Amino acid sequence: MQILHPFAGSVQQYIEQLSDPDCYRPGYCPQCQTKHPLTAHGFYTRTLIDATFDGIIRVRRYLCQACQRTVSLLPEFILPYLRSSLTVIALFLIARLFHGRTLHSAAQTVPPPMPYQRGQFWIRRFRAQAEALGAALAALTQPAPAPDFVHRALTMLESIGWIAAHRFLFGGVRCHLLGWPRGLAPDGRRIAVFSAAAPA
Repeated sequence: MQILHPFAGSVQQYIEQLSDPDCYRPGYCPQCQTKHPLTAHGFYTRTLIDATFDGIIRVRRYLCQACQRTVSLLPEFILPYLRSSLTVIALFLIARLFHGRTLHSAAQTVPPPMPYQRGQFWIRRFRAQAEALGAALAALTQPAPAPDFVHRALTMLESIGWIAAHRFLFGGVRCHLLGWPRGLAPDGRRIAVFSAAAPA
């Protein structure tokens, strides 16, 4: 299970403070709710593309001694199951959906420039998620008048701040900013998806 690392700062600052396992160690297990500090359980690596960073970072894991399951502390500037940082995704979505730039032009505004096909993927997922985002974010800010759910969600995200909104959505209601991938349940856990059987 992934929970958010309560860290605010740059990617470099995150990497520097990661060596201390007591820094932000969870005091309870979010899976079985046992109230005891979790045991440091190594790291896993993942790639990250940010405005000033393109490489591999480590993500710290902890083990619950009660239920024997692991918990990963995902940095707040990362969305689960996506390589690009929240900042990069936000810059692209604002350029394309809010300012109406072309896919190619919006992709060039994101450092480093990326294939616009990746942006199409983000747009498709964001549009599908926009109505649910607006409803969830209404707990943090008044919904703004807008021509559609996409513009309303973007306005609310800009008003709250993308990191703060992600912290609330992921940590509070287990909602993914771009929607959970198809193979995951709504709370981000892996599930098996089967096609419905054809009628006899």
